[in-house]
Parts: sequence; structure tokens; C-alpha cells
Amino acid sequence: MRVIFWYMDSFTYHPAVKGLEGAETVEEGAAFTDALVVFVHGEEKDEENASKVETKLVKNIKWLSGKLGSKNIVLHSFAHLGESKCEPDFLKQLFDRAQTRLTDSGYTTAQTPFGYFLDISISAPGRSLARVYKEF
Repeated sequence: MRVIFWYMDSFTYHPAVKGLEGAETVEEGAAFTDALVVFVHGEEKDEENASKVETKLVKNIKWLSGKLGSKNIVLHSFAHLGESKCEPDFLKQLFDRAQTRLTDSGYTTAQTPFGYFLDISISAPGRSLARVYKEF
């Protein structure tokens, strides 16, 4: 798994183009403030270690959000960080489990529409730990 964690003062999206056949139809966008937006690229090898990868993702999110002082999390599928890709259903299920774990731990957690290309507007500060790359 490859992940870019990006702290944003504001993050707004609107679904533009459905890129994954069979994805749920979504027409509404959303806006978030003071959020850690987590760009996740799932790899083929992650499917063999689903539980381990999920735990590492959640632990990294909790650690970094604690350092940034934000409990607002947005999970975003970003299949552009490597050549190997996991199955879309695997990543969506991982997102759902991670969201449940984070919500149960007191985080406000959301997902961008899975399988869509999005129109995105962001405002991100230039501060320590506002942008972090992790591979596991």
C-alpha cells in the first residue's frame, strides 16, 4: 500500500466522471475543513495481508491526525502511485472497515465517491507534517 497523507484547511469535491463500471451513482459533492485527506493506492500484494495492511493504515492515520490535532478524516482512492493495483472491491471493503474502526474510535470519517474522477478544490497549509508519504 502506498499512501499520501495530506492535511487540508479545506477540501471540496464534486463527482465528475464515473471511472469504474458498477460504482454506485453519486451526484452530490461534499466539503470538509480541518481534515486529513488520505490518498490510498492499494497494491496486489495487499490482498494477501488485508488485516495487517488495514491495521497499519488505521494506526498511521491515528498517529498523524494526533500530531496535526484533527479528528476529521477523508479516505480517497488514488490508484496512481504505483504499477501494481489491487482489485477495486478489495480496496472499497478495506475503506469501509477502516472507516468503521476510525468512527468507533471517535473520528469523523468520510470517503470520497469510490470509482469516480473528482473535481477537487483544496486549501492546504505549508506546515510540518501537512504532507506525508508512507509505503507499507
